[in-house]
Amino acid sequence: MTEINQEEQVLINLRQIIRATDLYSRRLNKEVGLTAPQLLILQAIRGLGAVSISRLSQQVSLAQATVTSIIDRLESRGLVARHRSTEDRRVVHATLTEDGSKMVLEAPTPLQDTFSKRFAEIDDWEKSMIVAALQRVATMMNAEEIDASPVLHVGEAIDHSPTG
Repeated sequence: MTEINQEEQVLINLRQIIRATDLYSRRLNKEVGLTAPQLLILQAIRGLGAVSISRLSQQVSLAQATVTSIIDRLESRGLVARHRSTEDRRVVHATLTEDGSKMVLEAPTPLQDTFSKRFAEIDDWEKSMIVAALQRVATMMNAEEIDASPVLHVGEAIDHSPTG
């Protein structure tokens, strides 16, 4: 058996991270029929209450057009409702329906929650090393300019499917 060099080990670890996010996304879709961005939106609405699309977009670090598209799909499934603001009729707020609230409670724990819990448990020096190493890897992969939210899910940058 040949020894794995450091470059191969980095590539293996990157692939493991990609696979973990992919497997979580598949599990989420199988268990509750949602994509990770859809769950993210539902959770944000649950936390914020009646919320404008622009505020929701800021909260989840996704483009307003993307959030609107996701809200359209969630509304068609009866998970979200839209209401005009009583203060400013131009503003539309999204709220969870009873089914939407139930869906959030039934969904598996988001992958980033598990990561965040474990990351919080390590020493600051180790956190700094991880951040620096990952920033270097992103640069080495010409990915440092790619806009990404701090939420672990697969396909957001290129997912233009009707279920995204």
